[in-house]
Amino acid sequence: MSAQEHPLGISFEFFPPNTEAGREKLMHVRDALASRQPRFFSVTYGAGGSTQHRTLDTVRQVRRSGISTAPHLSCVGSEKAQLRDLLAQYREEGIDSLVALRGDLPSGMGGVGELRYANELVEFIREETGDHFEIAVAAYPECHPQAPDLERDLENFARKMKAGANLAITQYFFNADAYFRFVERAQALGVEGPIVPGIMPITNYTKLARFSDACGAEIPRWIRKQLEAYGDDSAAIAAFGEEVISELSRRLLEGGAPGLHFYTLNQAEPTLKVLDNICG
Repeated sequence: MSAQEHPLGISFEFFPPNTEAGREKLMHVRDALASRQPRFFSVTYGAGGSTQHRTLDTVRQVRRSGISTAPHLSCVGSEKAQLRDLLAQYREEGIDSLVALRGDLPSGMGGVGELRYANELVEFIREETGDHFEIAVAAYPECHPQAPDLERDLENFARKMKAGANLAITQYFFNADAYFRFVERAQALGVEGPIVPGIMPITNYTKLARFSDACGAEIPRWIRKQLEAYGDDSAAIAAFGEEVISELSRRLLEGGAPGLHFYTLNQAEPTLKVLDNICG
């Protein structure tokens, strides 16, 4: 069964560009990925709401493709009044999906705001808007980097889902067994909503290592060593990355994953190659 034939199909994440050239490029990327009929696009949201205006502008541009687009919404550093206004604005814009996150506290910010955790944000959204929004939350198959242990991280995840989330999207990973084990244990805690694996195409080892160190995603030693061996050979890195991610995606779908969510980094080609391999 291909990605598009699974219950939740495929979806793609973008970040808000900060230049006109970046915005123009993203529209070409959007069009290329929209041709694969994704279930939705999502657009990230900076720490403490630092890209709030760019997020909404990007959502408006991306939605012109006719594909449902979900802005990320974080609660750290935001007050309820701000969030209430933003939710009202999203409803006025016709937006009906959100990715609800705790968010990271930017350096220099004094307080965390009135809502400390993602489950509180989900509860707030439901209290304010009922069932208007489909809400996705984050999941961490290899444990949230700030969680004291895996057990409490699983409990926190279950709390978010039971607060009113419809589905979860995982942090990217390269170990399919970690995902399957996480899903099994979450379901044992009463989680019923789908848990969609997040997929990060491999195109640049330096960036991948930096992202992974920051978010706690483990790069298996054999992958790390092979990428190191390629040095500056970007073509070899891209070809190896395509092979690794295609095989991971196949295994996830064959094992029962309800779809795939691609962290595109505002690029189309690496994701399209993986989709061609698993859906062709």
